[in-house]
Amino acid sequence: MTDNVYNREDILEKYREAGRILKIVRTEAADMVRVGNSLLEVADFVEKKTIELGGRPAFPCNISRNQEAAHATPKVGDTDVFGKDIVKLDLGVHVDGYIADSAITVDLSGNSDLLKASEDALAAAIDLVKPGVSTGEVGTVIEETIRSYGLSPILNLTGHGLSQYEAHDNPGVPNRHVEGGYIMKEGDVLAIEPFATNGAGLVHDGSWAEIYSLIKKKPVRLPAVRNVLKQVEEYRELPFAKRWLNSDKLEYSLIQLERAGIIHSYPVLIESSGGLVSQSEHTLIITLDGCEVTTK
Repeated sequence: MTDNVYNREDILEKYREAGRILKIVRTEAADMVRVGNSLLEVADFVEKKTIELGGRPAFPCNISRNQEAAHATPKVGDTDVFGKDIVKLDLGVHVDGYIADSAITVDLSGNSDLLKASEDALAAAIDLVKPGVSTGEVGTVIEETIRSYGLSPILNLTGHGLSQYEAHDNPGVPNRHVEGGYIMKEGDVLAIEPFATNGAGLVHDGSWAEIYSLIKKKPVRLPAVRNVLKQVEEYRELPFAKRWLNSDKLEYSLIQLERAGIIHSYPVLIESSGGLVSQSEHTLIITLDGCEVTTK
């Protein structure tokens, strides 16, 4: 469950510091998203700059393009460059496990309404948030805002709670109308992330994954697999990228760890009808009469 941190100034300051670092990195990374520039160079910049500024990546830099909604990150030696894409940059920073999570869309494709729909939906949600408001009400205003553009929200993606070393905690924050939902209270820490699409409004798993996370620790027999597991454990329960690991038997080791239920993969999420997707996201701490946006 999301941390209730309102009376813990030391913890609040770590959430705020993570947000301050993320804002700097996000601004500089967005300037690098240009036609012809390397995706891998952007991801490497994001992750190294985060560490340089005193934080740590809370998850790999997500660079999802066009029909990809989330969970895309470059592979080792990736040669892909930006084209006339609609690009989602989803970044996470933590300070001692306390996380800032934020996403922006950079439109290189000429779909300004798609970009504006998710941005306006996020702004409307933030205006609504305060103690006593339900996540269902937040979902309703997100859906209404996106549909006012003649577009659809991604119905099976949600925002989420944030807690120490847990990047996707309860409660879920829907991007559509639902009855009821979690009643927000002072001290909750949430990431709200509307996704808008000109497609059907659903995502499914793609056929590839470059991001994983540790589920549970178990003994493993083979030395090569043990070596990879030791590297994985450094990230605790937070997601990590395949390109962060070093092993001459990496693919084999990851398959063995996943089959043993030790790690979980995050396939790239694809809009089911091939629609383009935009995303906007901020991290909020619920306050007495509203919220503090740590990533704005």
